Amino acid sequence: MKRTLALSVAVLLLLISPGLSAQKKPLTFEDFIRIKRVADPQVSPDGTQVAYVVTEMDHERNSSNSDIWVIPFKGGEARRLTTSPKSDSHPRWSPDGKTLAFTSSRSGTPQIWLLGLDGGEARQLTRIAAGASGVEWSPSGTHLVFLSSVFPDAPDAESNARMLKQQAEDPVKAQIFNQLLFRHWNSWRDGRRSHLFVIPAAGGEAVDVSPGDFDTPPTSLGSTQDYAFSPDGTEIAFVRNIDPDLRKGLGTNNDVFTNSLDGKNLKQITDNRANDNGIAYSPDGRFLAYRAMAQPGFEADRYQLMLFDRKEGTSRSLTPDADFSVGDIFWDPEDIQIFFTYQDRAWNGLAKTGLEPGCVLYLAKEHMIGSPRLTPDGETMVFMRQAIDSPPEVFVLDIGSLDVSQLTHTNDALLETLEMGPLEDFSFQGAQGESIHGLLVKPPFFDPSRKYPLVMLIHGGPQGAWMDNFHFRWNAQMFAAPGYVVAMINFHGSTGYGQEFTDSISGDWGGKPYVDLEKGLDYLLDQYDFIDADHLSAAGASYGGYMINWIEGRSNRYRCLISHAGVFDLKSMHGATEELWFPEWEFRGTPWTSPEQYTKWSPSAFVRDFETPCLVIHGQLDFRVPVTQGFQLFTALQRQDVPSKLLYFPDEGHFISKPRNAELWWRTMLDWLAHYLKK
Repeated sequence: MKRTLALSVAVLLLLISPGLSAQKKPLTFEDFIRIKRVADPQVSPDGTQVAYVVTEMDHERNSSNSDIWVIPFKGGEARRLTTSPKSDSHPRWSPDGKTLAFTSSRSGTPQIWLLGLDGGEARQLTRIAAGASGVEWSPSGTHLVFLSSVFPDAPDAESNARMLKQQAEDPVKAQIFNQLLFRHWNSWRDGRRSHLFVIPAAGGEAVDVSPGDFDTPPTSLGSTQDYAFSPDGTEIAFVRNIDPDLRKGLGTNNDVFTNSLDGKNLKQITDNRANDNGIAYSPDGRFLAYRAMAQPGFEADRYQLMLFDRKEGTSRSLTPDADFSVGDIFWDPEDIQIFFTYQDRAWNGLAKTGLEPGCVLYLAKEHMIGSPRLTPDGETMVFMRQAIDSPPEVFVLDIGSLDVSQLTHTNDALLETLEMGPLEDFSFQGAQGESIHGLLVKPPFFDPSRKYPLVMLIHGGPQGAWMDNFHFRWNAQMFAAPGYVVAMINFHGSTGYGQEFTDSISGDWGGKPYVDLEKGLDYLLDQYDFIDADHLSAAGASYGGYMINWIEGRSNRYRCLISHAGVFDLKSMHGATEELWFPEWEFRGTPWTSPEQYTKWSPSAFVRDFETPCLVIHGQLDFRVPVTQGFQLFTALQRQDVPSKLLYFPDEGHFISKPRNAELWWRTMLDWLAHYLKK
């Protein structure tokens, strides 16, 4: 009787106390997988609407699906435009605003579709055997450009389709290669190249405007905008790599080319030996802005903002003395000014410049600005914004006042139920007495009087950085949710802190970065009483995995480690990876020309000192850091009798992308941490 009364009182309290029933909770994987991923905002030509893409993860089907939404620019209710069970993405407005072109796989392979915004069903524009993607409109609306993978020696679409069919039906799947870069990231090269095609909006034959045995966009080191129509619609510019060194896996020499819409006037307009990409025509058509590196063979050099004068045929840098790397570039439609994003420490800022060097004006800092688009009047910018405690949504920036407002609220209802810690940043003296920047996230429902275990996350690259973003793989909130403090240090080699700082890791992989991490840990333990010095762990992927392997042979401060896709043996890594320009720059040559570098910085040389329990994670389809690196690490740990576990994915590459695989990934990592940190 007393129990029944107690239950009745509890139910009554829930009914009269909304706060109790709506109590927040820590983030779980079930919540994490429900977060919708917003991307690719596109402003309509009249400036009244914004189209964007929402991707939802489907746990049951172990896949994802994307649809296109639209929302009034001044705010209001968002409307879903596509509902196909197949992916719809990459929406692009026609110049008159009456039609939306997009990529859809609803017919089986990805193709270009057109949707009239006055009602009716979408119609299929392309029927390319290998599929089509990346559609853009010409300024007049008479043509569209798209990408498709083709056999470069196929004379027409029918021949290409026939060769593709023969390849698929051939029972012999063996391939013969006579040059390097025969596989990339997670796929084998099958003889096809990505080419750029122009097609009339009314339909008809598509014209290949980037012919030859080369890829457009380039195989690697491209940008978010590697092809564009000229304002008069008579020319298209694009980026590709024709350097013979690429066939040795050594070429970073992407260049900008142009062609007429009939494909008969191909020209190369940049001849910089380093990487050029990211193109945008000025509204009057006089100039072509693009990004350029200065150092051949190095993929992490800073990007300068370049201006090609189409009348004079000359190029000049607009940011020759700036110590930052230019990101997305776009022109003011009403004035001859160029806006661009740039990385500033752990954030992406916004700046603009005129057409003379040295006149950069910084507009917005400490934002995570992505996919920026200006309204037709040039007064407002629509962009993606995110933070470490909030996933990406579409925001609006008033260029005059710099006021920022949120436009979409896709995940608000879910986020209101979750407790997540905001970002704190800190700085300390690292290697050589230089200032090092770090990020900190406290666990949900943080109590400063308690002691919490620490998880140190180590970023990849190594020329990368931890940012104030809601990372959909190495998510700081997911690591913090079980009750851990999460620390992320942007050690020597990280981007966003000047080119000299970025350069400092090359030839010094286990040097200054390791010192920074050690000094950073000392700083955290000294400054924050709530960190439990007896319950420390570290985890990382790619270069972050390398550093975990390096720590394994050097430090016993951590109770456990997690190495995902980590480099273990540099000599064997060189012979199995694909982009050879990377190790040969980082280690000053090959294993036979610079053997001391490959030995000095290889974790495999210090196996006898391994003693910290380590979880090893690797995917079979990882061609950047081949799976044998993980196998060798696990073998070494087992032979040294170090407590260890191998999580192997036969269907994943460098990243874990499938929802159910991601669930296992998170569960295995968090169980591993709990086993050692919750004792």
